[in-house]
Amino acid sequence: MNLLTLKTFLAVVQTGNLNKAADIMNVTQSTVTARLDALDTELGQPLLVRSRKGAQLTKAGFAFQRHAELMVRTWEQGRKAVGLPSGFSGMVSLATHEELWAGLGRRWLELAQQQQPDIAFEAWPGQHTEIDRWLNSGLVDAAITLQPLAGDDIGTCEFYRDRLVLLSSEPRPVLDWDDTYIFVDLGADFRRQHSLAWPADNTARTAFGSSTWALQYLLHNGGSAYLPWRMCEDLVRAGRLHVVQDVPEFSRAVHFSFRRPSAHTHPWLERVHEAI
Repeated sequence: MNLLTLKTFLAVVQTGNLNKAADIMNVTQSTVTARLDALDTELGQPLLVRSRKGAQLTKAGFAFQRHAELMVRTWEQGRKAVGLPSGFSGMVSLATHEELWAGLGRRWLELAQQQQPDIAFEAWPGQHTEIDRWLNSGLVDAAITLQPLAGDDIGTCEFYRDRLVLLSSEPRPVLDWDDTYIFVDLGADFRRQHSLAWPADNTARTAFGSSTWALQYLLHNGGSAYLPWRMCEDLVRAGRLHVVQDVPEFSRAVHFSFRRPSAHTHPWLERVHEAI
């Protein structure tokens, strides 16, 4: 087993297709097949069900995936650690939920860089389940998420309340129903608060599972949507978006988690979020 074989396996998992994985790895499909065959032989069972339609993880493949990710990322972190530019004493990795980079993840990184000029940083976007796996396996040192993370070596706290505000592309008063309303799925707490505040049985024509995508759509096509204030404050000041008055606002919790072994090496790690 070697690093290229593991990377090839993960590329197939990511794309679900041997041809696309071959493009990512810059090799032929036959090379991808040969590497997967060698991995199956070495482990004693198939990791993927391969067909003309694509490739799907077997039960064994699903169990092996996180170990492959850990080995590849551990190698990359080790390579970076020994190859740090002159003047840096260490590397810290931050993972953020994709919804939380704007105004939170970016701010954390800026504050950490200001406070620790001798540390190099990297930031990774992800969803809750993969961030949980990264943190508990040691692939990242800290994380900003919408749900608390738990583990034997994990410390966590709620450090921010995300303000969710109804914004419109045009100044307008509150309406019983806006035909251009865009529903943004901002999590279970938001859905519960939204249904209590707006009980009318109306369905938005457009819906998004990403506030970033929803904001881009709103700015380009017009309408209204609930969005995190931290993402839109500058746009409101610039007159590109407008707060709809006399309507309910909502909020959701944001959590900061860190590995205690990482905080032992970098005591400042568990305090940066307090300045946000």
